[in-house]
Amino acid sequence: MSDSLANGQRVRHLTLVDNMSRESPAIEVDRSLTGHRVVAILERLAAQRGLPQVLQVDNGPEFSSQALAAWAPRRGVKLAFSRPGTPTDNPFIEAFNGRVRQECLDQQWFYSLDEARRCLEDWRRDYNTIRPHTALGNQTPAAFAAAWQEQQANREIG
Repeated sequence: MSDSLANGQRVRHLTLVDNMSRESPAIEVDRSLTGHRVVAILERLAAQRGLPQVLQVDNGPEFSSQALAAWAPRRGVKLAFSRPGTPTDNPFIEAFNGRVRQECLDQQWFYSLDEARRCLEDWRRDYNTIRPHTALGNQTPAAFAAAWQEQQANREIG
């Protein structure tokens, strides 16, 4: 996603969503986001929560970069590219990005990157921990993910 600060400077947002739990592990905000930066973000998240088997991405330059193309097979992650012009290939991130735009970006006038980062992080935390989702049985994404992880742990023990 992209937006602008009050002074007209372009800002890029990397939004990530777990399709199963609808949880957003991160929203990264900067003036630009390269493939190397995406890899660094994914490595940071891998240390916290592991890696997905498949990473659904669009055809932006940060995702079609050599850095991500080299990283994915080394880490056992398959990159699944959306077909150009078909947002229906990944409806979860499209719906999430629509909410980010409507509920945060369109409501704020950011004067700095730090202000945009703080606001988007506050919004992300609220989205993950406060708002129940009907698709998740009226649980928050964080509660749904925690219940699923507990269920998986119990299966391994039993």
